[in-house]
Amino acid sequence: MQIVSQILFVIALLAGVGFFARNIKRLIRNIKLGREIDRTDNSGERFAKMARIALGQSKMVKRPVSGFLHIIVYVGFIIINIEVLEIVIDGIFGTHRIFSFLGGTYDVLIASFEIFAFLVFVGVVIFWIRRNALNIYRFLGRELKGWPKNDANYILYFEMVLMALFLIMNATDYQLQLNGADHYASEAGIMGSFPVSQFLLPLFDGMSNATLIIIERAAWWLHILGILFFLNYLYYSKHLHILLAFPNVYFSKLSLQGKFDNLESVQKEVALMMDPNADPFAAPAEGEEDAEPEKFGASDVFDLNQVQLLNSYTCTECGRCTSECPANQTGKKLSPRKIMMDTRDRLEEVGENITKNGKFEDDGKQLLDNYILREELWACTTCNACVEACPVGIDPLSIILDMRRYLVMEQSAAPNELSIAMTNIENNGAPWPYNQMDRLNWAKEN
Repeated sequence: MQIVSQILFVIALLAGVGFFARNIKRLIRNIKLGREIDRTDNSGERFAKMARIALGQSKMVKRPVSGFLHIIVYVGFIIINIEVLEIVIDGIFGTHRIFSFLGGTYDVLIASFEIFAFLVFVGVVIFWIRRNALNIYRFLGRELKGWPKNDANYILYFEMVLMALFLIMNATDYQLQLNGADHYASEAGIMGSFPVSQFLLPLFDGMSNATLIIIERAAWWLHILGILFFLNYLYYSKHLHILLAFPNVYFSKLSLQGKFDNLESVQKEVALMMDPNADPFAAPAEGEEDAEPEKFGASDVFDLNQVQLLNSYTCTECGRCTSECPANQTGKKLSPRKIMMDTRDRLEEVGENITKNGKFEDDGKQLLDNYILREELWACTTCNACVEACPVGIDPLSIILDMRRYLVMEQSAAPNELSIAMTNIENNGAPWPYNQMDRLNWAKEN
């Protein structure tokens, strides 16, 4: 019977890890659909930023309540994974609490696991209340209707159940130890090893060892299978940031916030125009290609760079960006969170197209208009508040600017006010309709 259990466990483990690897492969493929961008410079500064923001949660705690609760869940997630390692080893080799040979250290580990499991459970309950009962503005956006709202709640329910199963597993295990049951009695520790689950013992009072073993094994199996299911659910969930927050912060911009990127092709043209000795009709130098200029800006996910696509998958949908956005606060349609969610949804649609057809077949859609509206793009004030607010280094502004650039430079579809200003700059050297000779009149004393 034991060998059958081990075989079933190995099959479940390989299936879970294999399906997860397949999803990660698809994720990488989808991100690579974007333009290549070099973000390998200043590795020391990048690692320091990653340690401060992704590991140290420095931006999370700017909102103390949610930040503190998130740190509890985050630390609990890391520490309890040590217990998962023990379960995996026990499942493969048919052992029971393989790390118990550590003695007193093991007692401390189990105690810490249980304390954090309880704190995570409490934290998740508070998160559920905040998201569903307190009507917090950033959880009420139109982009959070339907699946996004349900997804967030599913994750919370999963975490509650996993923590409950862990404590039930420990409680029944400990009761079996106290009862002197075979395979359990040798692992008996002190009461302090189970500081939380010991309070669940009255629930199992009077049960036979056989019944307790069934409950303990059921909790053990459901706990590990739940973790494997959760691992594979991540790809379809906003909680993918658990895996991507670190690389996302590492590859984020190091330049000053709000600094605009120049298009190399445009920069060359401007340099040529500013050089009085340049011959615009001269043949390209040896080694240079006289290629067509690249597409200006972005209208679909293929035009965005790989870091921007990584951003879309990393978005936690927490809404801090949208709650800080002045355009959104004044009732405009723009929501930086929706920009990221729309980008991810379109990227997933393209990925499914490629999976189905072997290559991308034109579906008559694009990110612009079919997902992100022009009204949203032009509502942005480029204040950079969304980028500053994001706890994992996401940059919605860069996507907005690239799509604006496409509208202006490829379609000449700027709003009338902007077109007038640009025409005035071209003709008068200033955005106002004044003669160039009158540009400095405002500085003259009356």
